[in-house]
Amino acid sequence: MAFTFFFRDSQTLELAIDEALPGLCGRAFIHVWDAGCAHGPEPYTLTILLRQRMSDFVFRNVRIHATDVDAAFAEQVACGVFPEAEVHRVPPEILERYFRPTARPGLVEVVPELRAKVTFAQHDLLSLRPPREDFSLIVCKNVLLHFEETQRIEVLRMFHAALQVGGVLALEPTQKLPNALASCLKQVAPHVQVFRKVESTWAVHRADTALVGNPSDTFTLSTHLKRSKRCYAT
Repeated sequence: MAFTFFFRDSQTLELAIDEALPGLCGRAFIHVWDAGCAHGPEPYTLTILLRQRMSDFVFRNVRIHATDVDAAFAEQVACGVFPEAEVHRVPPEILERYFRPTARPGLVEVVPELRAKVTFAQHDLLSLRPPREDFSLIVCKNVLLHFEETQRIEVLRMFHAALQVGGVLALEPTQKLPNALASCLKQVAPHVQVFRKVESTWAVHRADTALVGNPSDTFTLSTHLKRSKRCYAT
């Protein structure tokens, strides 16, 4: 899903990060999954927002796992090079600090400090196999709306399993959480689609039994794929 731009829906991303921050500061590794990253603006936006909120000591532990079903995005995400027209929404002070001109006119690149934090891997969400299972934050936007309802539930269950206890999930503003997952993921504010993982075996059981039909049934996969304290530097 290639439609995205820098700082798209930044208020949701900021809320999700601020909600996750208290659980990040003491971790040896901080894993963030941007599922459906397209050509890279969103994972780099996440990286910038995290850098702005973290001390050098905490930020060094951050790893951004950017994935997309389209492997054609791999090189651009890894290089962090974008046309100047794509960064016009970036606040001037952010642009000056985290981007620099390239030798090629009309292009800018993300500074090495941020590029080193982002890795790309091709990944199909409908495989229902997460890249790993200890994420503090998962962002998935402009993707689930392309799936059927049963597929969305299965992907969201995968996200739930891949999150650490207390981990945070951010979805597209128009993507409501299915009732099947309501007891597993708790919305942090009524106006945004940001959720915290609930640790509860009975909640997972309720999600299983709420699926349409027999939970053991298989389905045909589509080919388409509160404000809290911050880790400020002192």
